[in-house]
Amino acid sequence: MLDGLYPPVCVACGEPIADPRGLCAACWRDAAFIAGPVCDRCGTPLDGASATGETVLCSACDAAPKRWDRGRAATIYGGAARTMAIGLKRADRTDLARPMAAWMARAAAALAGSVDVVIPVPLHWRRRAARRFNQSAELARGVARGLEKPLDLNALLRPNPTPSQDGKNRFERAANVANAFTVSEGGRKRLAGQRVLIVDDVLTTGATVAACAAALRDAGAAETHIVVFALAPPPERASISGA
Repeated sequence: MLDGLYPPVCVACGEPIADPRGLCAACWRDAAFIAGPVCDRCGTPLDGASATGETVLCSACDAAPKRWDRGRAATIYGGAARTMAIGLKRADRTDLARPMAAWMARAAAALAGSVDVVIPVPLHWRRRAARRFNQSAELARGVARGLEKPLDLNALLRPNPTPSQDGKNRFERAANVANAFTVSEGGRKRLAGQRVLIVDDVLTTGATVAACAAALRDAGAAETHIVVFALAPPPERASISGA
């Protein structure tokens, strides 16, 4: 009856579709979902690599080691994926979080055995009040549900407000979020020796998740991994190197 009153539509463009919370054929083709061999550190697809189970890194991660252990991404940022990421973050489209998180959980399935708890990148309380929700937390709920892992929304904190990362280069982004995150006293007790999966919407330079990973490691986390909805990799990440 509800489908009759509110027919399912594509979550990206609004065109009628058969299944709720999905994409139409055109948007599915436009969304570059990541499949096949990927960099084990950032999730960049690796053309020409074989799926042998050997750890392989893209050239960017091999040249500049990251502060987290392993990472995955559901899509490449652009097209329908960009539309959804912006819709969730800027247009209050919290309905997008559920399908986006389901795709992220699928991408992160290879990490599930190395994850004890799921944690979102936090917002400063002023920004969260202005936006009314934290898009990373909305995604983390679905990822935790999909991976059947506990979710901790209160361990990682962002006590200091920082300017937006938009328009900043790699070095400016890193400086902008340096020491921006901390772990609560209760979080330190809960996360000691735990393997943490950090959830964010888009990975550009990795500065934000790197700062989160550093704070979690300092608080006693044993491992830190990441999963994002969309990956905006630099062009040089197309090449690979074994690791």
